[in-house]
Amino acid sequence: MATLQDYRDERLRKLAELRQLGVDPYPATSNRTHNTNDVISDFESLQGSTVTVAGRVMGIRKFGKLAFIVLKDMTGQIQLFLHAPDVAELDAVSGVLGMKQLPLLDTGDFVEATGQVIRTKTGEISVGVATLRLLTKSLRPTPTELTSKEERLRRRYLDMSVNTDVRDRFVRRSKFWQATREFLDSHGFTEINIPVLEHTTGGADANPFVTHMDALDQDFYLRISHELPLKRLLGAGFEKVYDLGPRFRNENYSDEHLPEHVAMEWYWAYANWQDGMQFMEAMYKFILEKTFGTLQFELNGKSIDMSGAWEVWDYATIIKERYGIDVYESSLDDVKQALADNKLEVEQTENRARGIDKLWKNIRKDVVGPVWLINTPKFISPLAKSSPDDDRVVQRFQPVIAGSELGNGFSELNDPIDQLDRFVEQQGMREAGDDEAMMLDIDYVEMLEYGMPPACGWGFSERVFWIFEGVTAREGVPFPQLRTEFDGTTREIYPHVALD
Repeated sequence: MATLQDYRDERLRKLAELRQLGVDPYPATSNRTHNTNDVISDFESLQGSTVTVAGRVMGIRKFGKLAFIVLKDMTGQIQLFLHAPDVAELDAVSGVLGMKQLPLLDTGDFVEATGQVIRTKTGEISVGVATLRLLTKSLRPTPTELTSKEERLRRRYLDMSVNTDVRDRFVRRSKFWQATREFLDSHGFTEINIPVLEHTTGGADANPFVTHMDALDQDFYLRISHELPLKRLLGAGFEKVYDLGPRFRNENYSDEHLPEHVAMEWYWAYANWQDGMQFMEAMYKFILEKTFGTLQFELNGKSIDMSGAWEVWDYATIIKERYGIDVYESSLDDVKQALADNKLEVEQTENRARGIDKLWKNIRKDVVGPVWLINTPKFISPLAKSSPDDDRVVQRFQPVIAGSELGNGFSELNDPIDQLDRFVEQQGMREAGDDEAMMLDIDYVEMLEYGMPPACGWGFSERVFWIFEGVTAREGVPFPQLRTEFDGTTREIYPHVALD
């Protein structure tokens, strides 16, 4: 049975023969005039016209003076019909191959074909080839299917080439972020890109990645959130700002989390959390309609209708109803007991904030939604503004859909003294062993002392897309990080390369 090495050796032989003929197997230019879908969908108007198409060879059949090539591009595939008397002969300088050179082609190669749009005797729309150019000689055969999840994730370029539904997913992912920008831009927001490297990182409960900048001889953190720099822009006089880009959290993989992922945050001066809730209900509907063409979804066995009004749940009430715990008066031992009773992890460094958050997440996993979770305790949300009606809670709003929190928003805290006190409390939690507690950012406190207007802020990550797409986090990004590994075939093919 032929191995990958055998196939590669045969293709290398063909590559050498092409070079001996004077053909450049990797030319820099192509002259495509139409994609395959154009030709098929506009057949009536294009029939008899000369077009140039280009793409990957998916199949080759040759019968004497006739040959058929299946050509695939991003939009679909089309048949190339080659009749020997009508096909130009070898012109090495131009990269044109004749019928005699067809055996030097393989599936996986990229070619360009020029000819008339025709319908063959069997009724198939085709390009009757006059000239055939080689654009890229492939050295490995493209698989016809990929079933190994490990292989699919490691060689995602093959996964997307073979499984067009996977490639289509990332077209939808692109539409998701395009719609996000479109909605914000149309409502007067300004996109401003902020640093990824930060002296002090904050805006979320997460363990950061650490790197070193040689120029300053100082360690920096990869941002875990966009929040604090964007709020500095509010202090600078901007009134509606957002940023969209990657953030990094040095935590484990899960079906809903990746250490690197794309996220968006906006901040809106002179708006409050209730303004934000109304704004985001409209924004979710706009984005989902643009991305998926519907507002009705079947997710994890749950039927979800995003077109109607959202329920509103009070944090303390939900915890009390489920566990009989008062989130404000309960002791750490009470929380640990509730965790243990519900078979949830109890860590040595457990604190009330983390423990109560775990209890909520145990409820959240069964929520259908859409639901707004409001009145979060202040000790769980150190950057949000306190409620004027109850100083123990903050003006925070979180969407819960299909068992997941799909965003986070609140009226922003702009009292510098209150903010400093909360930072100091978080710093104490860090010193007690909580690596995810927020760092004390004194520069941010100083900005607040100069003054920041009242504002509402919001953030969500591409988890929103993953949930509504119905895929796990790793399936929802084009190239997930994996532990570096090299298989035996790769080591055999490149024995002269130091892979380790």
